[in-house]
Amino acid sequence: EILTRFQSAERPMPVDHTFFEFGSVRYHVQASASDPENVYLSISTPSLSHEASPSTGLPEFTLQEATKMYHKFAEVVEPSKEGYALTLKLNFSGLARPKDRARAVRQVSLLQSVILGSQLKHLLGSLGSSGATKLVYNHRDPFFVSRTPLQPGKISAIFPMRFRDDTDLAVATSFFQELQDAGSSYARAPRCSWSAIPPPELRGEPVHHLTTNGGFVSFDIFERHVKRKRAAKTAWILLNFQAYVKYHIKCTRNYIQSRMRKRQETLAEVRTSLPPSLCQSKKCTCKNQ
Repeated sequence: EILTRFQSAERPMPVDHTFFEFGSVRYHVQASASDPENVYLSISTPSLSHEASPSTGLPEFTLQEATKMYHKFAEVVEPSKEGYALTLKLNFSGLARPKDRARAVRQVSLLQSVILGSQLKHLLGSLGSSGATKLVYNHRDPFFVSRTPLQPGKISAIFPMRFRDDTDLAVATSFFQELQDAGSSYARAPRCSWSAIPPPELRGEPVHHLTTNGGFVSFDIFERHVKRKRAAKTAWILLNFQAYVKYHIKCTRNYIQSRMRKRQETLAEVRTSLPPSLCQSKKCTCKNQ
């Protein structure tokens, strides 16, 4: 929104704004009226996995991914702004068409996903032969990836599922069962499984990581799913799986509620269209029963 307003302003205006996302992701946008073509965007985001990437700075492969993604209108500033992991210098002057600038702004809004997606893509390709690695995209919903010695070509992505109320839990349980059945129908799709108890890959993990009311959803990721362009797509799907489940539950609840309201309105219309004498006789019958 800030970049869109800055681009659509009739005359250059200074910008120096800090804002947060998910509580732990911090952005800083800076631009001056004297140099309106260049906008500096800095981001500070926790690592996807402190076990796999314990350092505070971004790894080289993440910087390369960001450069590749935004090379048409941005460059990586080194060193980054103090207190931030990455700083980009954005310059949209080379994009003449408004829709190209709007597309570029949308790409910039995905910066955190690009950073974490590149980390997950790298992690899936370099995972150790045993043990589970905890990953945190949303601090409320961590998940795990692991590789077993018996099947070195397979990676398991395991999602502990937690829900606030019984209605969400009921909808989610039905969805997981359908997802598990549907996955077996497609030979090349990752196999999906759902269990109410922790899978063997999570043995030894702290109890509070394994306390759920929605069980555990697991996907089997093979080498063909993390090769070339597929790696980025697989990483994006895994990072957003839990958000997709919550979106599906919300849509399902809205659909059920709308059907119930429609059914109630239909019954009310039928009752209104009945003759008064018939309505009265039905009331008497109900009372006698």
